[in-house]
Amino acid sequence: MAAKINHVAIVSQQYTLLAAYYQAVFKMKRSEKDRPMRAITVGDGYVGLNINPRKAGRPAGLDHFGIQVDDVEETFARMSRYPHASYVQRPSTRPFAGITANDPDGNVFDISQAQMKNRDAIYVENTGERAERRISHVALRTLRPDEMAQFYVDVFGLVEQNSASDDPNHYLSDGKVTLAIIPYKIQNYIGQSILRTGMDHVGFEVECIEALKCDLDEVVGVNPCLQPIPVGLGKEQGARLDLLKRQCPRGEWFLSDPDFTMIAVSQRT
Repeated sequence: MAAKINHVAIVSQQYTLLAAYYQAVFKMKRSEKDRPMRAITVGDGYVGLNINPRKAGRPAGLDHFGIQVDDVEETFARMSRYPHASYVQRPSTRPFAGITANDPDGNVFDISQAQMKNRDAIYVENTGERAERRISHVALRTLRPDEMAQFYVDVFGLVEQNSASDDPNHYLSDGKVTLAIIPYKIQNYIGQSILRTGMDHVGFEVECIEALKCDLDEVVGVNPCLQPIPVGLGKEQGARLDLLKRQCPRGEWFLSDPDFTMIAVSQRT
């Protein structure tokens, strides 16, 4: 049973701007087969970052992640052991996922199979050779973290990594990318805007954080539209940054893309 985290999805009414940001700052590559009227996808050689245009009634922000499996029927059989876990077929226009599913806590993710006919663009072109700046993890807030960790281990074969004794998170790896499962408590948001359960942030691993900062300064100097949203300014945003640091102990530097998606950066040792 082999599975890989093959994409992360963002919804944004500035989706073309975000594509330029991740290409310029994190050196992600865009597929020549993109259909920009639907979405723009960039990749790090292993994971695709799918940036979708926002539509009426759809919230913006970090939306979901996707998992590629060897056999979807076997995956469905394992999911059937978990009440409230379910799935639906996606439209054939999606080049990255045939099925959208939910775990028993209602967290949404996509499932694709390696030979699905609708796979195209960056999801076929990703070779497994990862770029210097690459997605390291995607983080999920959920009410029952222990049970959800067990779900992703049982259904997809993700492997639980060791963590510090005082770290309540679960870290589930496909061998290259990690799904971080964070306990959700509404009391964590005292003194700041209340967040719901769901996607929390995306993590990048880079060759050098100082080099990333220098590149970001240069990018913004050339194109101010690519300026990230300030993080940690003011009392409420300071509380949000403090919480993010506690909830993502693997992050060394935190920033936001130009449309408010939180990013945790770590430096490869």
